[in-house]
Amino acid sequence: MNNNERLYKISEIADIAKVNKTKVWRYIRDNKISERSMKANAKLYSEHTKDVIIKAFSSESVHLATETKADTSRILLEQIDILKGELERKNDQLDKMQSLLDQQQQLNLSTNRQNEKLIDTTTNNTPSQDDSPSQSDDTDVLKSTEGNEVKTSKKGLFGWLRR
Repeated sequence: MNNNERLYKISEIADIAKVNKTKVWRYIRDNKISERSMKANAKLYSEHTKDVIIKAFSSESVHLATETKADTSRILLEQIDILKGELERKNDQLDKMQSLLDQQQQLNLSTNRQNEKLIDTTTNNTPSQDDSPSQSDDTDVLKSTEGNEVKTSKKGLFGWLRR
């Protein structure tokens, strides 16, 4: 044993590598690394062993960090694709809804125009109560034209119901 060689405990190696002692212990066990010496039930490891362990954890952590970043990037890209698809579907739904609203407005306008025509026809064609008080009933009227009797219905908004 070299007298000037420094020996390290597992806890010291863990502190230098910035990992848990258990992780260092497992690495030593899995790689079958033997201790340089023992001091009061503490295993001591050489400088070279310490460097190998620290290098293993630093490259592993860099590798894990790179994998984690790559996984995160991949997941984020997948989420972006999903959200783009949802956004396209929502835009299609909005376009369809706008089309339906336009149709509804056109139908309402058409219906309002038809109602106005019916109201104008009803008010212009029905005699007022002052002009013909005898025709206030809602029955059909028989009119004769040159000897032929023709049955005519009263005009109005609900004239078709009276038939």
